[in-house]
Amino acid sequence: MIHHISISVENPQHVAQVLAEVLNGQAYPFFPHPGSYMVFPMDEYGTGIEVYPLKTQLKPGESDSPCQFVEATSASGFTATHAAISVATTQEKIEEIGRREGWRVVRCNRDSFFDVMEFWLENKIMIELLTPEMSAQYIAVTRPENLQQAFAA
Repeated sequence: MIHHISISVENPQHVAQVLAEVLNGQAYPFFPHPGSYMVFPMDEYGTGIEVYPLKTQLKPGESDSPCQFVEATSASGFTATHAAISVATTQEKIEEIGRREGWRVVRCNRDSFFDVMEFWLENKIMIELLTPEMSAQYIAVTRPENLQQAFAA
């Protein structure tokens, strides 16, 4: 189980507020790194998304020290990092929020297995949002017996 992920964006506060709206959750300042935010859907798993300023990087600490927050000199904003997140909302609501923000939102089918809503934060970071119908498709496809059959082919 993944409890949280982190992303970096141009406007962390705004992105955190929009994510909180889509996830029916709350956004809070992330005190370990000023200018960053944590979004919680308020579920029973403690699921969260850390939203950092665009140039933020995590680097290993020295010896037994924890990771360090550092600022890169440049960043494109594009990344392969993404997450698929089940949401208790409709495709129409997701599309409405995306239109309001001017962000790309498109329903896509993943290899004829399940559908997702590609929700492009700031048109750079993709979050795959799964409505209840899409979540059911995803869960059916990823049952252990179905995974074994799919990957055996």
